[in-house]
Amino acid sequence: MKEKILQFYKDTRAKIEQKWAETKLIDKYILSQMLEIFVLGLVIFTSIIFASETFTQLFKQISDYGISFNVAFVVVILNLPQVFVTSIPISTLFATVMTINKLSLNSEITVFKACGISIPRIAKPVMFFALVATIASLAINELVVPVASAQSKQLGLYSLQQKHVPNGKTNYTLKELKDGKIVKRLFYVQECKDNILHNVTLVDMSKSDTVQIVQTRSGKTSKQGWIFENGIIYTLSKENKTLNTAVFGDSVVNFGLDSAANFVKTRASQFNFFKLARYIKEQSKNPKVPEKEILEYKVALFDKIALPLTTIALALVGIPLAITPPRVRYNRGFLFSVLIIFACFVIRAFSLNLGETKAIPPFFAAALPVIIIGVVGYILYRKKAYHI
Repeated sequence: MKEKILQFYKDTRAKIEQKWAETKLIDKYILSQMLEIFVLGLVIFTSIIFASETFTQLFKQISDYGISFNVAFVVVILNLPQVFVTSIPISTLFATVMTINKLSLNSEITVFKACGISIPRIAKPVMFFALVATIASLAINELVVPVASAQSKQLGLYSLQQKHVPNGKTNYTLKELKDGKIVKRLFYVQECKDNILHNVTLVDMSKSDTVQIVQTRSGKTSKQGWIFENGIIYTLSKENKTLNTAVFGDSVVNFGLDSAANFVKTRASQFNFFKLARYIKEQSKNPKVPEKEILEYKVALFDKIALPLTTIALALVGIPLAITPPRVRYNRGFLFSVLIIFACFVIRAFSLNLGETKAIPPFFAAALPVIIIGVVGYILYRKKAYHI
């Protein structure tokens, strides 16, 4: 088996090296330039998206759910493949515009034309690069993102179910918030030793008309929640009158599971395209599932294909915009990249929102940004390639 795998690797490598040797010099030149800028753009845009969205989520999980920093950080890292799916189209556009703009400023495109090399010939390696990037984005979205997203959910749920107090920690306090603002439950642990909680007090304010105070000498965590042993429960009314007092042997508190409904809910990113399609079909038969949620899943289903395809559309619109007129002697590439990216995400956000509100069909909602950018890019490309 190992010999077959090794032989397959050698044959594949030999074919790639042969194809690369057959590739013309102009293609190698443009592809090498694009690859350098693409990697730089991937690092920059992934860092920006990761820092702005993901770290906000990290601190929200720590503050709202009381998840430890280490667990929350791993959960956030597992969302990184999904960030790559978003940053690949942006990085491809950035590489396209910066590479073509540099060729234009250095008068290399003028030299190419003088040698009989047309704009469509120059665009050939660019579009090939965009196609490879699209395939890579689709592969990550279909193969890596569902696995990472499912692991993220399982890790978060496990952490919430087994809320732990670090061994050796004294005077430890945990709180569970309702709607991220109002305190729902408050826990106090005097000491945690050998994974056993000592002298635990719970103040439960989840009910509007009563407050419960649970006190116990010892407890521990489990998959079901926190298990309190040999304790007493005081039930108080709003007027601070004692309504009931009860002694118990064992009691389980599902701390954090109610407030974490949004955190652990099923998301479209947990499925690949075909599994999500089956999941939507199953959920559509369930009368308890809101229609709005089904619409969101349908839009997300088609967006799994549309978002990677945006890579080709962005590359197509980037080529003509990057070719500067002869009298322009400054680099407009970065500015054009920012403007196109901004326009793309505005159109995408608006379109997806229309789909989720049933204003337009889900398929059209996901495909609209690709169609608009692709049509505009094709018109500009035809004008630049065949009318100059």
